[in-house]
Amino acid sequence: MRIAGLEEHFVTAEVLEAWRGLDPRWCDDPSLRVASMERYARPLAELDEPRVAAMDASGLDVQVLSLTPPGLQILERADAVALQRVTNDRLAEAVRSHPERLQGFAALATQSPDEAAAELERSVRTLGLNGAMLLARTRENSLDQAVCWPIFEAAQALRAPIYLHPQTPPRSVRDSYYDVEDDMLSTALTLFGLGWHYDTGVQLLRLIVSGVFDQFPDLQVIVGHWGEVVLFYLDRIQEIAPFAKLDRPLVDYFRENVYFTPSGLYSERYLRWTIEVVGAERVLFSTDYPFVPAPQDGVRGFLKDAALSGADREGIASGNWDRLVSGIRRT
Repeated sequence: MRIAGLEEHFVTAEVLEAWRGLDPRWCDDPSLRVASMERYARPLAELDEPRVAAMDASGLDVQVLSLTPPGLQILERADAVALQRVTNDRLAEAVRSHPERLQGFAALATQSPDEAAAELERSVRTLGLNGAMLLARTRENSLDQAVCWPIFEAAQALRAPIYLHPQTPPRSVRDSYYDVEDDMLSTALTLFGLGWHYDTGVQLLRLIVSGVFDQFPDLQVIVGHWGEVVLFYLDRIQEIAPFAKLDRPLVDYFRENVYFTPSGLYSERYLRWTIEVVGAERVLFSTDYPFVPAPQDGVRGFLKDAALSGADREGIASGNWDRLVSGIRRT
Protein backbone atom coordinates (compact mmCIF):
# COMPACT_ATOMS: atom_id res chain seq x y z
CA MET A 1 0.00 0.00 0.00
CA ARG A 2 1.59 3.25 -1.19
CA ILE A 3 0.75 6.18 1.12
CA ALA A 4 0.92 9.82 0.04
CA GLY A 5 0.63 12.66 2.56
CA LEU A 6 -0.69 15.98 1.25
CA GLU A 7 -0.12 18.38 4.16
CA GLU A 8 3.61 18.09 4.73
CA HIS A 9 5.39 21.35 5.38
CA PHE A 10 8.74 23.01 4.70
CA VAL A 11 10.31 26.44 4.96
CA THR A 12 13.22 28.22 3.28
CA ALA A 13 15.86 30.57 4.62
CA GLU A 14 14.53 33.36 2.40
CA VAL A 15 11.03 33.06 3.83
CA LEU A 16 12.36 32.99 7.40
CA GLU A 17 14.29 36.18 6.68
CA ALA A 18 11.19 37.84 5.25
CA TRP A 19 9.19 36.92 8.36
CA ARG A 20 11.87 38.47 10.56
CA GLY A 21 11.48 41.73 8.65
CA LEU A 22 7.73 41.99 9.13
CA ASP A 23 6.09 45.11 10.47
CA PRO A 24 5.45 44.68 14.24
CA ARG A 25 1.71 44.61 13.56
CA TRP A 26 2.10 41.19 11.95
CA CYS A 27 4.94 39.79 14.04
CA ASP A 28 2.57 38.77 16.85
CA ASP A 29 1.06 36.00 14.73
CA PRO A 30 1.44 32.93 16.99
CA SER A 31 2.03 30.64 14.01
CA LEU A 32 5.34 32.47 13.53
CA ARG A 33 6.37 31.44 17.03
CA VAL A 34 5.38 27.84 16.41
CA ALA A 35 7.31 27.62 13.13
CA SER A 36 10.38 29.08 14.87
CA MET A 37 10.42 26.51 17.69
CA GLU A 38 13.50 24.28 17.47
CA ARG A 39 11.45 21.09 17.45
CA TYR A 40 9.79 22.25 14.21
CA ALA A 41 12.30 24.68 12.64
CA ARG A 42 14.93 22.02 11.93
CA PRO A 43 12.69 19.45 10.20
CA LEU A 44 10.86 22.21 8.30
CA ALA A 45 14.16 23.33 6.77
CA GLU A 46 15.24 19.82 5.75
CA LEU A 47 14.44 18.99 2.13
CA ASP A 48 16.85 16.11 1.55
CA GLU A 49 17.93 12.87 3.24
CA PRO A 50 16.80 13.68 6.82
CA ARG A 51 13.26 14.28 5.55
CA VAL A 52 13.26 11.05 3.57
CA ALA A 53 14.54 9.21 6.66
CA ALA A 54 11.67 10.67 8.71
CA MET A 55 9.22 9.50 6.05
CA ASP A 56 10.69 6.01 6.18
CA ALA A 57 10.39 5.97 9.96
CA SER A 58 6.71 6.93 9.87
CA GLY A 59 5.76 4.68 6.95
CA LEU A 60 4.95 7.50 4.53
CA ASP A 61 5.94 6.87 0.91
CA VAL A 62 5.30 10.33 -0.58
CA GLN A 63 5.18 13.84 0.86
CA VAL A 64 3.44 16.58 -1.10
CA LEU A 65 5.37 19.54 0.27
CA SER A 66 3.88 22.96 1.03
CA LEU A 67 5.22 26.14 2.60
CA THR A 68 4.38 26.20 6.30
CA PRO A 69 2.09 28.88 7.71
CA PRO A 70 1.96 31.83 7.85
CA GLY A 71 3.54 31.42 4.42
CA LEU A 72 3.80 34.25 1.92
CA GLN A 73 0.32 35.57 2.62
CA ILE A 74 1.40 37.47 5.72
CA LEU A 75 4.02 39.47 3.80
CA GLU A 76 3.89 42.80 2.02
CA ARG A 77 2.83 42.48 -1.61
CA ALA A 78 6.26 43.14 -3.15
CA ASP A 79 8.01 40.68 -0.84
CA ALA A 80 5.42 37.97 -1.48
CA VAL A 81 5.59 38.38 -5.27
CA ALA A 82 9.39 38.22 -5.22
CA LEU A 83 9.47 35.17 -2.97
CA GLN A 84 6.81 33.03 -4.68
CA ARG A 85 9.11 32.26 -7.60
CA VAL A 86 12.16 31.67 -5.40
CA THR A 87 10.20 29.39 -3.07
CA ASN A 88 8.67 27.33 -5.85
CA ASP A 89 12.00 26.95 -7.62
CA ARG A 90 13.53 25.67 -4.39
CA LEU A 91 10.60 23.28 -3.92
CA ALA A 92 10.86 21.96 -7.47
CA GLU A 93 14.59 21.36 -6.96
CA ALA A 94 13.83 19.19 -3.91
CA VAL A 95 11.21 17.24 -5.87
CA ARG A 96 13.66 16.64 -8.72
CA SER A 97 16.19 15.30 -6.21
CA HIS A 98 13.69 12.75 -4.86
CA PRO A 99 11.07 12.27 -7.60
CA GLU A 100 9.67 9.05 -6.16
CA ARG A 101 9.29 10.46 -2.66
CA LEU A 102 8.50 14.17 -2.95
CA GLN A 103 5.87 16.21 -4.76
CA GLY A 104 4.86 19.82 -4.23
CA PHE A 105 2.15 22.45 -3.89
CA ALA A 106 3.13 25.90 -5.11
CA ALA A 107 3.20 28.89 -2.75
CA LEU A 108 1.39 31.90 -4.24
CA ALA A 109 1.45 35.64 -3.58
CA THR A 110 -2.31 36.11 -3.27
CA GLN A 111 -1.69 39.80 -2.56
CA SER A 112 -1.34 40.08 -6.36
CA PRO A 113 -3.86 37.61 -7.81
CA ASP A 114 -2.89 38.06 -11.46
CA GLU A 115 0.77 37.40 -10.69
CA ALA A 116 -0.22 34.50 -8.45
CA ALA A 117 -2.27 32.98 -11.27
CA ALA A 118 0.68 33.28 -13.64
CA GLU A 119 2.97 31.68 -11.05
CA LEU A 120 0.52 28.82 -10.58
CA GLU A 121 0.63 28.15 -14.32
CA ARG A 122 4.45 28.24 -14.31
CA SER A 123 4.62 26.01 -11.25
CA VAL A 124 2.38 23.38 -12.80
CA ARG A 125 3.51 23.45 -16.42
CA THR A 126 7.20 24.27 -16.06
CA LEU A 127 8.13 23.06 -12.58
CA GLY A 128 5.82 20.02 -12.45
CA LEU A 129 4.13 20.92 -9.16
CA ASN A 130 0.69 19.54 -8.41
CA GLY A 131 -1.39 22.64 -7.66
CA ALA A 132 -1.06 25.12 -4.82
CA MET A 133 -1.58 25.49 -1.11
CA LEU A 134 -3.34 28.70 -0.10
CA LEU A 135 -3.88 29.88 3.42
CA ALA A 136 -7.49 30.67 4.18
CA ARG A 137 -6.87 34.42 4.26
CA THR A 138 -4.28 36.96 3.14
CA ARG A 139 -3.65 38.92 6.30
CA GLU A 140 -7.22 40.00 7.11
CA ASN A 141 -8.64 39.56 3.60
CA SER A 142 -10.69 36.54 2.60
CA LEU A 143 -10.01 34.57 -0.56
CA ASP A 144 -13.63 34.70 -1.75
CA GLN A 145 -13.27 38.35 -2.77
CA ALA A 146 -13.68 38.75 -6.53
CA VAL A 147 -10.19 40.21 -6.88
CA CYS A 148 -8.79 36.74 -6.04
CA TRP A 149 -10.82 34.89 -8.65
CA PRO A 150 -8.06 34.87 -11.33
CA ILE A 151 -6.29 32.30 -9.13
CA PHE A 152 -9.34 30.03 -9.17
CA GLU A 153 -9.78 30.57 -12.89
CA ALA A 154 -6.20 29.47 -13.49
CA ALA A 155 -6.57 26.45 -11.20
CA GLN A 156 -9.69 25.30 -13.05
CA ALA A 157 -8.04 25.75 -16.45
CA LEU A 158 -5.07 23.69 -15.28
CA ARG A 159 -7.28 21.15 -13.47
CA ALA A 160 -4.87 21.74 -10.58
CA PRO A 161 -6.18 21.35 -7.02
CA ILE A 162 -5.87 24.00 -4.32
CA TYR A 163 -5.23 22.93 -0.74
CA LEU A 164 -6.90 25.38 1.66
CA HIS A 165 -4.83 25.53 4.84
CA PRO A 166 -5.62 27.31 8.13
CA GLN A 167 -4.41 30.84 8.68
CA THR A 168 -4.30 32.52 12.08
CA PRO A 169 -7.62 34.29 12.87
CA PRO A 170 -7.58 38.10 12.70
CA ARG A 171 -6.36 40.00 15.74
CA SER A 172 -9.86 41.16 16.67
CA VAL A 173 -11.14 37.58 16.67
CA ARG A 174 -8.19 36.37 18.71
CA ASP A 175 -8.76 39.07 21.30
CA SER A 176 -12.49 38.34 21.56
CA TYR A 177 -12.47 34.54 21.56
CA TYR A 178 -9.07 33.05 22.32
CA ASP A 179 -7.15 35.48 24.54
CA VAL A 180 -6.69 34.09 28.08
CA GLU A 181 -4.19 34.85 30.81
CA ASP A 182 -1.71 32.12 29.84
CA ASP A 183 0.10 32.98 26.60
CA MET A 184 0.75 29.38 25.56
CA LEU A 185 -2.87 28.44 26.19
CA SER A 186 -3.96 31.44 24.10
CA THR A 187 -1.71 30.22 21.29
CA ALA A 188 -3.17 26.71 21.53
CA LEU A 189 -6.75 28.00 21.44
CA THR A 190 -5.97 30.37 18.57
CA LEU A 191 -4.26 27.77 16.39
CA PHE A 192 -4.57 24.01 16.65
CA GLY A 193 -7.04 23.92 19.54
CA LEU A 194 -9.92 25.49 17.66
CA GLY A 195 -9.28 28.88 16.07
CA TRP A 196 -7.52 27.65 12.94
CA HIS A 197 -10.27 25.18 12.18
CA TYR A 198 -13.28 27.42 12.70
CA ASP A 199 -11.59 30.12 10.62
CA THR A 200 -10.82 27.79 7.72
CA GLY A 201 -14.26 26.18 7.78
CA VAL A 202 -15.84 29.62 7.52
CA GLN A 203 -13.51 30.50 4.65
CA LEU A 204 -14.54 27.33 2.80
CA LEU A 205 -18.20 28.24 3.26
CA ARG A 206 -17.47 31.74 2.02
CA LEU A 207 -15.95 30.33 -1.17
CA ILE A 208 -19.11 28.29 -1.71
CA VAL A 209 -21.73 30.95 -0.94
CA SER A 210 -19.85 33.69 -2.82
CA GLY A 211 -20.31 31.68 -6.01
CA VAL A 212 -16.70 30.66 -6.62
CA PHE A 213 -17.68 27.08 -7.47
CA ASP A 214 -20.64 28.22 -9.56
CA GLN A 215 -18.28 30.38 -11.60
CA PHE A 216 -15.62 27.62 -11.68
CA PRO A 217 -17.59 24.36 -11.40
CA ASP A 218 -14.58 22.12 -12.07
CA LEU A 219 -12.40 23.73 -9.40
CA GLN A 220 -11.18 21.23 -6.80
CA VAL A 221 -10.25 22.30 -3.27
CA ILE A 222 -8.72 20.15 -0.52
CA VAL A 223 -9.21 20.88 3.18
CA GLY A 224 -7.60 19.14 6.13
CA HIS A 225 -8.62 18.19 9.67
CA TRP A 226 -11.58 16.18 8.36
CA GLY A 227 -13.29 19.24 6.89
CA GLU A 228 -12.33 21.98 9.34
CA VAL A 229 -15.41 21.50 11.56
CA VAL A 230 -18.06 22.40 8.96
CA LEU A 231 -18.41 18.86 7.59
CA PHE A 232 -19.62 17.71 11.01
CA TYR A 233 -22.32 20.39 11.14
CA LEU A 234 -23.47 20.23 7.55
CA ASP A 235 -27.10 19.37 8.26
CA ARG A 236 -27.50 22.68 10.08
CA ILE A 237 -25.27 24.68 7.72
CA GLN A 238 -27.46 23.72 4.76
CA GLU A 239 -30.12 26.06 6.15
CA ILE A 240 -28.16 29.01 4.77
CA ALA A 241 -28.60 27.73 1.19
CA PRO A 242 -31.85 29.67 0.41
CA PHE A 243 -30.04 32.92 1.19
CA ALA A 244 -27.01 32.13 -0.95
CA LYS A 245 -28.76 31.70 -4.33
CA LEU A 246 -26.52 28.80 -5.30
CA ASP A 247 -26.74 26.78 -8.51
CA ARG A 248 -26.72 23.46 -6.62
CA PRO A 249 -27.73 22.12 -3.20
CA LEU A 250 -25.06 23.17 -0.73
CA VAL A 251 -24.05 19.61 0.12
CA ASP A 252 -23.24 18.97 -3.54
CA TYR A 253 -20.30 21.37 -3.38
CA PHE A 254 -18.79 19.26 -0.59
CA ARG A 255 -19.32 16.09 -2.64
CA GLU A 256 -18.22 17.45 -6.01
CA ASN A 257 -15.66 20.21 -5.38
CA VAL A 258 -13.95 19.41 -2.07
CA TYR A 259 -11.59 16.65 -0.91
CA PHE A 260 -10.86 15.97 2.75
CA THR A 261 -7.75 14.83 4.63
CA PRO A 262 -7.03 13.97 8.29
CA SER A 263 -4.01 16.26 8.81
CA GLY A 264 -2.61 13.83 11.36
CA LEU A 265 -5.90 13.40 13.26
CA TYR A 266 -5.86 9.63 13.28
CA SER A 267 -9.50 9.13 14.22
CA GLU A 268 -11.47 6.26 12.72
CA ARG A 269 -14.66 7.90 14.01
CA TYR A 270 -13.93 11.03 11.96
CA LEU A 271 -12.96 8.86 9.00
CA ARG A 272 -16.29 7.01 9.13
CA TRP A 273 -18.23 10.27 9.34
CA THR A 274 -16.40 11.81 6.39
CA ILE A 275 -17.02 8.74 4.25
CA GLU A 276 -20.70 8.71 5.25
CA VAL A 277 -21.15 12.36 4.24
CA VAL A 278 -19.05 12.65 1.06
CA GLY A 279 -17.89 9.14 0.11
CA ALA A 280 -14.49 7.45 0.30
CA GLU A 281 -13.54 8.74 -3.14
CA ARG A 282 -13.37 12.24 -1.62
CA VAL A 283 -10.91 11.29 1.12
CA LEU A 284 -7.15 11.78 0.75
CA PHE A 285 -4.37 11.35 3.32
CA SER A 286 -2.10 13.77 5.20
CA THR A 287 0.06 13.69 8.33
CA ASP A 288 0.75 17.44 8.98
CA TYR A 289 4.51 16.89 9.19
CA PRO A 290 6.37 17.91 11.29
CA PHE A 291 3.71 19.26 13.64
CA VAL A 292 1.89 16.01 14.45
CA PRO A 293 3.88 12.96 15.58
CA ALA A 294 3.23 9.72 13.76
CA PRO A 295 1.26 7.04 15.63
CA GLN A 296 3.31 4.49 17.53
CA ASP A 297 2.74 1.89 14.81
CA GLY A 298 3.23 4.44 12.01
CA VAL A 299 0.77 5.97 9.58
CA ARG A 300 0.37 2.65 7.82
CA GLY A 301 -1.22 1.15 10.90
CA PHE A 302 -4.07 3.67 10.93
CA LEU A 303 -5.15 2.82 7.39
CA LYS A 304 -4.50 -0.89 7.79
CA ASP A 305 -6.64 -1.18 10.92
CA ALA A 306 -9.51 1.04 9.75
CA ALA A 307 -12.76 -0.67 8.76
CA LEU A 308 -12.36 -0.06 5.04
CA SER A 309 -12.76 -2.13 1.92
CA GLY A 310 -9.55 -2.89 0.07
CA ALA A 311 -10.47 -0.49 -2.71
CA ASP A 312 -11.31 2.34 -0.30
CA ARG A 313 -8.10 1.77 1.67
CA GLU A 314 -5.96 1.96 -1.46
CA GLY A 315 -7.88 5.00 -2.67
CA ILE A 316 -7.43 6.95 0.55
CA ALA A 317 -3.78 5.93 0.85
CA SER A 318 -2.83 7.32 -2.56
CA GLY A 319 -5.16 6.18 -5.34
CA ASN A 320 -7.58 9.09 -5.06
CA TRP A 321 -4.69 11.54 -5.10
CA ASP A 322 -3.07 9.84 -8.09
CA ARG A 323 -6.34 10.08 -10.03
CA LEU A 324 -6.70 13.76 -9.17
CA VAL A 325 -3.13 14.54 -10.24
CA SER A 326 -3.49 12.56 -13.46
CA GLY A 327 -6.07 15.10 -14.64
CA ILE A 328 -3.73 18.11 -14.34
CA ARG A 329 -3.17 19.84 -17.67
CA ARG A 330 0.58 20.23 -18.05
CA THR A 331 0.55 21.60 -21.60
